[in-house]
Amino acid sequence: MATIEPTNSQNLHEATFQSLRSLLVEGKIAPGSKLNERELAESLNVSRTPIREAIRRLAADGLVELITNRGAIAVQLTLEDVIHTFDVIADLEGFSGELAANNISDAALSELEALQYEMMASYARRDLSSYYKLNLRIHHLINQAANNPVLSRLFTQVNARIEALRFRSNQDGVKWEKAVEEHQEMLDALKARDPVRMRRIMIQHVQNKRDVVVQLLKSEAETKDVETAKP
Repeated sequence: MATIEPTNSQNLHEATFQSLRSLLVEGKIAPGSKLNERELAESLNVSRTPIREAIRRLAADGLVELITNRGAIAVQLTLEDVIHTFDVIADLEGFSGELAANNISDAALSELEALQYEMMASYARRDLSSYYKLNLRIHHLINQAANNPVLSRLFTQVNARIEALRFRSNQDGVKWEKAVEEHQEMLDALKARDPVRMRRIMIQHVQNKRDVVVQLLKSEAETKDVETAKP
């Protein structure tokens, strides 16, 4: 695990937060696992103070649960939780895309094109970590372009619950390719300033993610049941 070498205290706390967030989103800290402050501090070469602050922020974002007598636990959603959360995100992203198509500035559209180009380069390298970070920036930029602060806050809060699952959904090569194609369709719809088309694409994009994640979780549950049943 990479250590953190920021230039000042504020950067240290932010870098620690982002490092822990990446570990959770990328599944390097498994759902249901306890976050051990001492071990994390040692692995990131920081004191326990920024670790504690990062954990509090992660709990506020919905990536960590603070449980009495157990401490901080990486959030573990039930299948029902996952489906419900994706359904909410689909509507939020659909509305966000619709508003963005009406309100996006030329500058924001240019930034989206640049991010899309970078994301495609990450896809070509099969660099899932880089791809996902750029993907998330694109979704947040579209959300910001909607110019609705309440919607933006809701999206950030709800999406945090399923970021790790959205990350994992791209590990299937065919599904990943489909997601890339959908992102190009989003950009085309925004360029055309077509809110109806943009809303449809965004909703379908999230629903496709949901279906991939549900299939993945069911498959993992079946594998676990088989392993448990072995003598």
